[in-house]
Amino acid sequence: MLKLAKILHHRGFHVTFVNTEFNHRRLLRSRGSAAFDGLSDRFRFETIPDGLPPSDADATQEVPALCDSTRKHCLAPFKRLLSELNEAASAAPPVSCVVSDAIMSFTLDASKEIGVPNVLLWTASACGFVGYLHYRQLLQKVIAPLKDASYLTNGYMETQVDWIPGMEGIPLKYLPSFFATTDANDLMFNFVLEQIERVRNASALIFNTFDKLEQEVLRSLFPTFPPIYTLGPLHLLKVQETGLESLQSNLWKEETDCLEWLDLKEPDSVVYVNFGSITVMTPHQLAEFAWGLASSNKNFLWVIRPDLVMGNSAILPQEFLDETKERGLLASWCPQEKVLKHPSVGGFLTHCGWNSTLESLTSGRSEIERLVGELMDGEKGKEMKKRALEWKKLAEEATEDEIGEAYLNLEEMINKVLLN
Repeated sequence: MLKLAKILHHRGFHVTFVNTEFNHRRLLRSRGSAAFDGLSDRFRFETIPDGLPPSDADATQEVPALCDSTRKHCLAPFKRLLSELNEAASAAPPVSCVVSDAIMSFTLDASKEIGVPNVLLWTASACGFVGYLHYRQLLQKVIAPLKDASYLTNGYMETQVDWIPGMEGIPLKYLPSFFATTDANDLMFNFVLEQIERVRNASALIFNTFDKLEQEVLRSLFPTFPPIYTLGPLHLLKVQETGLESLQSNLWKEETDCLEWLDLKEPDSVVYVNFGSITVMTPHQLAEFAWGLASSNKNFLWVIRPDLVMGNSAILPQEFLDETKERGLLASWCPQEKVLKHPSVGGFLTHCGWNSTLESLTSGRSEIERLVGELMDGEKGKEMKKRALEWKKLAEEATEDEIGEAYLNLEEMINKVLLN
């Protein structure tokens, strides 16, 4: 979202970036209290409360509680903020459009009230969006919620679904996993169900993807949705920034020493492990994962946030630290884009499909060892790297300066939606 805001700023828009108070405090802690000093007078930050009780600054907010709270409590403060921005005494021009995260659908109500277009950014994949879009059918076909917990392990999740356009034949286990609950009142299942069905009320939709990557699912959306614009990969779009170069959205302070460590390693020899900024584990899962990495005998750079372990400090066994000190590096956070571009990094293990990751963790360290070995040395890993290079080339073509589809779509969205 911040990258998109910087792109629009470059195109001449006055940008007010609205964060929750909690996340804004986290940004200030990670970047320093002077992080936003000297910003362009056309780029400002504002905050609204998320409705949750105050918590420790280093704590990770529980995602279900946060989603439920934003749905219930964020509309009123957001409307107040828009009213303040539209006052004659405001230093910035009146609000002419709202661009928001697609799961913050309360912004649709506020935008409608003041009569401005609202464009929603879907930050995950288009395939994920289509999967969520069919949660209603999962309910109607009595697939969700699951009858009982045994359905997670008895082979039921291998059942193929043939009625989702663009994803025909996909097994249930590969759909976004919030439906895999036995509780009809599950917060996340019902939150996603509500948010995804409100998306049709937007003026337009932005997907952080490119046409060739998800062509079939994108085509399935065009007939029944507002205008759709693919602007991805957003991080590849080149912007001549003025005063915003250092502005990043990291919630943790970056440790750049890891880049020097990578410089000492052979090409394609390091596994980079990062489970993101909100995922949590149990102490047992952390230990099992650690020993799986150790048993793989591969070099690794592992990002372990201070709050990665639920209710505890992320403490690893001393025996693990001793065994891996020559080939492993632990960091609390890294400059991820630079790490992923580093020639020493040969594989990336992330929190994608986190429920499946947790299932593999509970299978024990041998499963982690096998997966890391397959990624770095196996035939499947070689094929993955080959395909990744092919997609990299297509992504670069999509974001080629002035002529790529992302640039053309951006131009059209600005002129037809945001300035309309």
